[in-house]
Amino acid sequence: MGNYLNGGNSGFASVRKGIYVDKTQMIAFINSTLGTADKLTCVSRPRRFGKSFAAKMLCAYYDKSCDSRQLFEGLAISRDPSFEKHLNRYNVICFDVTWFISSVDEIEDTVRSLQERIISELREACPSAREADTLPETLAEIYKITNEKFIFIIDEWDALFREAKEHKRLQEEYINLLRGLFKNTGFTDKVIEAAYMTGILPIKKYGSQSAVSDFQEYTMLSPEPLEQYVGFTESEVKDLCETYGADFYEMKRWYDGYSADARESVYNPNSVTQAIKKRRFGSYWTRTETYEALKIYIDLDMDGLKEAVIRMLGGEKIRIMTGSFQNDMTNIECKDDVLTLMVHLGYLAYDAAEEAVFIPNEEVRQEFVLAVTKGRHKELAKLIQNSDQLLLQTLNGNEAAVERVIEEAHKVVSSPLSYNKEDSLRSTIRFAYLACLDEFIEIDEMPSGTGFADMVFMPKKGSAKPIILIELKWNKTSESAMRQIKERDYPHAFKNYGGDIYLVGITYDADSKKHTCKIEKYSM
Repeated sequence: MGNYLNGGNSGFASVRKGIYVDKTQMIAFINSTLGTADKLTCVSRPRRFGKSFAAKMLCAYYDKSCDSRQLFEGLAISRDPSFEKHLNRYNVICFDVTWFISSVDEIEDTVRSLQERIISELREACPSAREADTLPETLAEIYKITNEKFIFIIDEWDALFREAKEHKRLQEEYINLLRGLFKNTGFTDKVIEAAYMTGILPIKKYGSQSAVSDFQEYTMLSPEPLEQYVGFTESEVKDLCETYGADFYEMKRWYDGYSADARESVYNPNSVTQAIKKRRFGSYWTRTETYEALKIYIDLDMDGLKEAVIRMLGGEKIRIMTGSFQNDMTNIECKDDVLTLMVHLGYLAYDAAEEAVFIPNEEVRQEFVLAVTKGRHKELAKLIQNSDQLLLQTLNGNEAAVERVIEEAHKVVSSPLSYNKEDSLRSTIRFAYLACLDEFIEIDEMPSGTGFADMVFMPKKGSAKPIILIELKWNKTSESAMRQIKERDYPHAFKNYGGDIYLVGITYDADSKKHTCKIEKYSM
């Protein structure tokens, strides 16, 4: 049993001892690819989305040097027809690229050290094999003697592209090693039974082509059919909440939102687990990717990135084109590249049907607010701070103060080209009332009475705050907005609420560029 060749099952054994969600059915998927044209799999996920857990699971299952039957008893894979056929039947080469980076004195030596250490273990296991200079050549020599194929499991495969951004020669050396292992058709088909790589970024592109094109890729943009292994599914989170006595609805608000196709919700698994362990809902994001990294991208402000971030903080989705992204962190040419990178890093979620990105949940929203507040966009930081005052002045019925804050927000939130568009008013209101998201749930176009209320802020469970109902009008008076609220009986939807409702009519005049506000307190 070595460090890289047939390392055993201790890693998965430790995973089983903690809060564990059964993801072993993924093994059945990998089993279906063994020895086929689809045997090379690359799965990219943000940090703390279970990539290393999956790698440990696969090592424990395939590694011929150990007996892992007991570890898998009662799990989903144990009931799959392929379970017995492949359990502990293969030579497995497993390594974490980040470990090699940290173990060398100079990062330029990473690929050389990686090959030398793995070759050393291979020669120790098969001393009769002829000496060879490279890892692919060594594997070919051992295969001649043993006639046994290898399974590769590579964790953090893209670490060199993230940690050695400027070392182009090193990156090319690494890519050439991967090509030697997985793009040499004669060698790969003969010696490699399968490969499973995990990382944060998809496989790097040179121009429009993938550097290792034979891999089947499953990313945050296109996870199918492995979407249930991106993170925790909603049914899994419900089970965890029931088992450990956690509030499912708060769990959903804080950590849901990563599904690409809206068929089933996907949750950040590390954050869910931490919330259960700590018995506290909050942001666990800074333990992995700090707000500093997010702030750097926001401060780039490419092609109106600042406005896009504002609109997303206000709850909107932003359409993007993902095709130009080169799958690295250096060739960032436009706003869409930045937003695509944020999807892969887990800061944004991607709606494949709408080809749009959005802030997925409360945890990430707080990181965005922190990054904007501490970034170089001081006017945004001021607006976020003013949001608390806006909520207070709304509840105080101070119409003039509300008008001033909204007018200031409109100037910052909207670009000159979109300032006089109706959608910009809704974006402005969402952003201006950002403080509401701490204690309220926002509902757009809520059916009520004989119409639809433009915007409703419902107090969260346990909050003493009142309902805030907002009607927006363009080129009309705030009195007409208030009249519509009453004539269409929007408060009727809250007849059983029993508390106060604040009716707010907000208008914008495109000619004068002035906002007006009308506020009335309504008791059911």
